[in-house]
Amino acid sequence: MYTTQETICALATPSGSGAIGIIRLSGPKAYEIANTIFHGKDLTKQATHTIHFGTVRDDNKIIDEVLVSLFKGPNSYTGEDSVEISCHGSSFILGKVIALCLKNGARFAKAGEFTQRAFVNGKLDLAQAEAVADLIASESESAHELAMNQMRGGFSDKIKTLRDELIHFASLIELELDFGEEDVEFADRDDLKELVDRLTVVLYNLIQSFSAGNVLKNGVPIAIVGEPNVGKSTLLNAILNEERAIVSDIAGTTRDAIEDEVNLGGIIFRFIDTAGLRETTDVVENIGITKTYQKVDQATVILYLVDAKKSTKEEIQKTVATIQARIVDTNKRLIVVANKLENELNDKKEVPTAILDKFEGLDEVHYLSALQKTNVEELCAHLVELVKSNIVSNSDVTVSNYRHYEALSKAYEALMKVTEGLAVNITGDFLAMDIRQSLHYLGEITGEITTDDLLGNIFSKFCIGK
Repeated sequence: MYTTQETICALATPSGSGAIGIIRLSGPKAYEIANTIFHGKDLTKQATHTIHFGTVRDDNKIIDEVLVSLFKGPNSYTGEDSVEISCHGSSFILGKVIALCLKNGARFAKAGEFTQRAFVNGKLDLAQAEAVADLIASESESAHELAMNQMRGGFSDKIKTLRDELIHFASLIELELDFGEEDVEFADRDDLKELVDRLTVVLYNLIQSFSAGNVLKNGVPIAIVGEPNVGKSTLLNAILNEERAIVSDIAGTTRDAIEDEVNLGGIIFRFIDTAGLRETTDVVENIGITKTYQKVDQATVILYLVDAKKSTKEEIQKTVATIQARIVDTNKRLIVVANKLENELNDKKEVPTAILDKFEGLDEVHYLSALQKTNVEELCAHLVELVKSNIVSNSDVTVSNYRHYEALSKAYEALMKVTEGLAVNITGDFLAMDIRQSLHYLGEITGEITTDDLLGNIFSKFCIGK
């Protein structure tokens, strides 16, 4: 299926000029190739996990002064002999050193090939290997924690435990099939039902955790909606602390969705400023309003912004009802934001009763001035707390990879068929078939069951050199 007999080479740091660039070699000739171009100690005689200073030369011409790190297999990232050459970060120097490695027997690595070799050599399972890519791409504390937990085997351990328990009963049922003519029952059906019931609960919680894991990994989408001139763009600018969106008194200024990201409390939030909601004959503005409702459907949190002084109670309730009618996902949250309270909040006065009455009966209302950034920090803090407490799942492991989500869903469906079969006392051969299906999908997650196409699809998404 896959050979690791060739020695591969690639730049492991970002391309372009920098202070330092690292070239990575892995394979049976890694030490030999590095030793051929390196002038200093004989690398083939040095201990693993040591670093050596010397020069890289093309014949007698010095290319650079370098540090060479040695990792003897199997105690390396890939499980093979590996060498990392730390050069000065000139693109010319790095290109020259790579060319020398290729000239002396290495080949250029494919995307993700170092991590693929780590998987093939048993250093990582497939879920852990995928977490490496997530770790590299992580841009927030929450995304980092998700990837780190998965890379260190938290998710894999969970799946392996489930699979091992199921394999025990699968083997007993398969044994029954070998003695079919003798009408024996090795797998106690009550014990099997208890196990399947417990496993389906665990799988269900893992599946449900995907919505939380996905937003923590890719950013929490938050749509800012409301009528024209209620301060949506001003609020976006206040949250981002920059003039990202155009602010104007002219209604309909924002005709397309404007998106930007900000890290709040270790979580990436993707704020989306949308076109104002109103009836209009302007064709372009109507397209923008249609996009607004599309963003509402995609968002995890919807901030409905209201001009607290001009809007009537009836208008507010009507729009809230319209937005709530589009919310079918129980994880979505609607937060009403009463804006343009500059004088009231700056003077430290209580919000006037007349304004409070407009929002009577609504669950979540925040009173602020986006223009003067009053109470904007409090709104942001509430969003962070909301994600950390209400949106994060109850599972001790959070699923953030769509491939894992799909496999878990299929494994869950197969186990539900086992439950249905036990309820009507179907024969062991049909039970065995459904259990095998569930085991298959669980095995796909960690790599016990793989295909060339699956591996090719996963590792092609990695960067070269990882």
